Amino acid sequence: MTIDAKYGMQVHQGLINDHRPFFKFGFNAEITTAEETIWDGGGIYSYPASATIMKVSSSNAADTSTVVINGLDADYNEISETVTITGQTAVNTTNAYLRVFRAQVTANSPAGTIYVGTGTVTSGVPANKYAVITAGENQTLMAVYTVPAGHTAYMFMGTVSCGTSASNKYTTVRLKVREYGQVFCTKAITTIQNSFNQYDFGIPLAIPEKADIEARGITSSGTDSISATFSMVLVKDV
Repeated sequence: MTIDAKYGMQVHQGLINDHRPFFKFGFNAEITTAEETIWDGGGIYSYPASATIMKVSSSNAADTSTVVINGLDADYNEISETVTITGQTAVNTTNAYLRVFRAQVTANSPAGTIYVGTGTVTSGVPANKYAVITAGENQTLMAVYTVPAGHTAYMFMGTVSCGTSASNKYTTVRLKVREYGQVFCTKAITTIQNSFNQYDFGIPLAIPEKADIEARGITSSGTDSISATFSMVLVKDV
């Protein structure tokens, strides 16, 4: 079952109290035989252990982009702020972030790659990366999200695609959810070869507050690019 068009429009227009849409999409250009999160930072995504001030910087010394950062605070409440970067010199955020799940350029498209992270910054690249804006994209491409406190995410649909066309080569993509205080569990799994696949949940997958959601991919051999999306309605808990 795909989401009803009338209901979807009403949610987008804010006509249903305490309901709002949320769409996440990610891309990883270099998935290998070692599983990786589908995001633009590569490898398995690492989450901050505690809320912390983030450093925002670019790999290009001349970049002065304005970036909006979205995430969660120490209590899993939604927070955001706007930061203007100064090239490779890190600019600290005002907020302390427990999660960063999106960043977007709103002015001055960067020539380099923008990073949001912590630790030592070398040539604009922090030791610990929590969001990456690849040059030319102007926003993060991360199939990663954490449900804010006091909300439930109802996932209606997801998609996966890959570019491999080699004989006997395929990619496997997993939708994984880690409920608060638990471990990541696979909620859906798809194996594809040079194709696109859409999975619809006949009954929407209910994901509780403070749960981490991500898509991960792996190839049977070599290297491949994989993209993934998931569509949700975020409902405020009564």
